[in-house]
Amino acid sequence: MFERPNEGKSACVISINFGDVDFEESVEEIKELVLSADMKIVSTVNIKKSAPDPKYFLGSGKAEEVKFIIQESKADTVIFNHNLSPSQERNLEKYFSALILDRTALILFIFAKRAKSHEGKLQVELAQLDHLSARLIKGWSHLERQKGGIGVRGGPGEKQLELDRRMLRLRIKQLKEKLDKLKRQRTMQRKKRSRPSVLNISIVGYTNAGKSTLFNQLTRADTLAMNQLFATLDTTSRKLFIGEGVECVVSDTVGFIKSLPTTLIEAFKSTLEESREADLLLHVVNMANPNHHEQIIAVHKILEEIKASSIPQILVLNQIDRLDIKANHERDEYGRISSIQLSAKTGEGIELLKEAILEVYEVSQITNTDKFKETSLNNT
Repeated sequence: MFERPNEGKSACVISINFGDVDFEESVEEIKELVLSADMKIVSTVNIKKSAPDPKYFLGSGKAEEVKFIIQESKADTVIFNHNLSPSQERNLEKYFSALILDRTALILFIFAKRAKSHEGKLQVELAQLDHLSARLIKGWSHLERQKGGIGVRGGPGEKQLELDRRMLRLRIKQLKEKLDKLKRQRTMQRKKRSRPSVLNISIVGYTNAGKSTLFNQLTRADTLAMNQLFATLDTTSRKLFIGEGVECVVSDTVGFIKSLPTTLIEAFKSTLEESREADLLLHVVNMANPNHHEQIIAVHKILEEIKASSIPQILVLNQIDRLDIKANHERDEYGRISSIQLSAKTGEGIELLKEAILEVYEVSQITNTDKFKETSLNNT
């Protein structure tokens, strides 16, 4: 396996501008990710290039400059605000004599730290192994040694590399089988609690937008809510009471981020299905973030990827307490509340949100009644 970063590691953060319009935002975001991993940033390097270098990603000349910065700042970890190829990662690790983490590896490390449930830990391990599998190709010198002799596992002459690959494939297979079993259990549990009279609500949004704070405000729960990226990974569900005879179940889900690693989306599919199977999505947005429009687009892309984009949404523009504006709302062409400005922290505007949820609930009951009548007619 490969060395993993430890808490307290000193990091040099490298970001390269290839003409990206959101470069400054991505620089701030990678810094937040590094801090969320409990690492200390001792130096930052921002470079402008037209295209990535195939060997060192940042080019041999810049690599020499950065090597000096790493030595001066005594950084033991170098973090790239980009995804590197396995060969680039190996070349840089050898050249810098430091641990190299690309954006995906950093996010995987944070997920590994935050996963608390059994399923969450399995999902993160699967994503990590998927990421590692591409890097077991002429990766490190110890994998090139031959295993020879009678009675050695794998037979005479089998490379350590092949043994590692085999163990990796076996573990990935085991993890997938365990997650499939948990997925079936989750589906059965969902079916048991799924009744036409219950509105299932899923809170989605960009990481650190205030989803868990809103969840706690709505359900009076005590879910961890921190000013930190990916503070919540495991899905939590609670009942929401907004009126006599009105039944709602609210689920808090993992936050999204731009360029969320495909391995994570694949591994967390069973968890993300909570959003796909919902009757209503509360899309929480950090209105105080100057780049919140881009974050909305990023969330919509991931919702499309998990086939949840067609589910009705209410846009929850959160953190108005930081902007000194009042709670407000907008209605769509049907007269229903479609977006709300509120503060999950202070509770201002929460009643507006409950009113909007009640509107969706009432429509869902009419729809379910019509479906019931249609099914009854077809059965007679």
